Amino acid sequence: MLQKTGMIAATAFVAISCATVKVEAPDKPIEINLNVNITQEVRVKLERDVEDLITNNPDIF
Repeated sequence: MLQKTGMIAATAFVAISCATVKVEAPDKPIEINLNVNITQEVRVKLERDVEDLITNNPDIF
């Protein structure tokens, strides 16, 4: 009997002491920053064009 009463008291204590979780939508819109660096691709294309130009015109410089 004492064991049952202790169990009930412990369960009641845990149930009372649980925190309330509240889920709400944010006030401001979610901002996702999508800054993408594409300079490498542009640079490779430019370097290939220059390399082809120098190969085809060795007297250019």
